Amino acid sequence: MLEPNVIKDEELEILLIDVFSKYGYDFTQYSKASLKRRVNRICLIDKFTSFAELRYRLLNHPEYLQRFVEEITVNVTEMFRDPTFFKALREKVLPQLGTYPFIRIWLAGCSTGEEAYSMAILLKEANLYRRSLIYATDINPGVLEKASKGIFPIAQMKQYSENYIVSGGKEDFSSYYMANYDMAKFDKELSERIIFSTHNLVSDSSFNEFQLVICRNVLIYFDKELQNHVFRLFDESLDNLGFLALGSKETIRFSNLENRYKQFEGEKIWRKNMQ
Repeated sequence: MLEPNVIKDEELEILLIDVFSKYGYDFTQYSKASLKRRVNRICLIDKFTSFAELRYRLLNHPEYLQRFVEEITVNVTEMFRDPTFFKALREKVLPQLGTYPFIRIWLAGCSTGEEAYSMAILLKEANLYRRSLIYATDINPGVLEKASKGIFPIAQMKQYSENYIVSGGKEDFSSYYMANYDMAKFDKELSERIIFSTHNLVSDSSFNEFQLVICRNVLIYFDKELQNHVFRLFDESLDNLGFLALGSKETIRFSNLENRYKQFEGEKIWRKNMQ
């Protein structure tokens, strides 16, 4: 199928300024190629035949904003996604975090929460859960509502279980959830130490001090200037010797803060130097 091309480059710029001016959501420094594909996809799905139609709906029907945000932000995730990353957290990072009396972890761009529950399971199995807090944030309130419920399709459990085993998990993964028809509801205990909250990486400031910040597969959708802004935000939020974990295609190398960090485990996990 040919990619729809309802929205032109200059129209996308106008739309982004409109959304920022009216609602305070700033997408102007997101990758334009990715945004254009997603906005054109909205036009196809919602049957807008022109830029004017989409613009009118957004500006005159505020309830449409949530759908717009859900479509243009990327919400692809799974439990223990990239299992070798979680294996590195389990074997290399958690023993270091275990030396702290209290552990604060920030999951930025948590989407529908699979990564937050994965982190909770890792902490539980390392006997660190009760002295930890996981702050799981996202720009999109719709996905956070789903995340807080801890309910996922049962059809995904086979893949999640396989990921869990590769990540070094030794328990029966099904012991963490209750199957109910076509859905799996995760143990309420796993969400007791998770705080789900909206946070905009573009405009919001640091809100705590953390020993571990995880932000995976979000920065790839930002331009270079915004990536540097977000790295500064994470740096302000991390304790000395704190850990920064990124996605497989993301790196702090070539950023303004590269010299403040050293690689801890592969290309994905970095540790902040003593300042």
